[in-house]
Amino acid sequence: MLTLSLRNQIIIGLLLVIMMILTRGYNLVWTHNLADASWAVFFLAGIYLRSAWPLLGLFLFSWSLDYAAYTWGGVNDFCITPAYLFLIPAYTSLWLAGRWYAKQYQFSWHNITWLGVSMTTGLLACEFFSSGGFYFFSGRFTETSLNEYAARFTQYFPSYVESFMFYIAIAVVLHTLLTTIVQQTHIRHK
Repeated sequence: MLTLSLRNQIIIGLLLVIMMILTRGYNLVWTHNLADASWAVFFLAGIYLRSAWPLLGLFLFSWSLDYAAYTWGGVNDFCITPAYLFLIPAYTSLWLAGRWYAKQYQFSWHNITWLGVSMTTGLLACEFFSSGGFYFFSGRFTETSLNEYAARFTQYFPSYVESFMFYIAIAVVLHTLLTTIVQQTHIRHK
């Protein structure tokens, strides 16, 4: 099981918030080309942050970033519908998948299977809630069908997976580097 000191959890939490600001901060021109890291942020929060309070904090923070973008940033409010509430179970799915993975965690190559299982489960659940919720309950589509939803799923889901994997790959590299350094330092001081 992955356990971190409170200090390390606070540092990671702050880094996740910065990551969300940089990739979801719609008015930051220089970050405009960065893919949204929100899905990865919620997944990583589930892995690294022990308390459930950061989940609520990240919900409120992401909502406030969106609200600021639509109210003052000139961003189109197309996605602000009753279906926006489906982001709650969508993001919670990622957080729970991360939380589950943290319980399986061991610093070993064999653990990559559990990481893959948790990412796949979290990504699929998140996509079904976020995109499915929007497609079926936003009121933006006059005629809905499972066939059209499946076509949209195959069209859009790969890009969400791609951006998610980009940020998770960075996290895995940083985690591996830091864990190796800590282990080597610990061995030297024995």
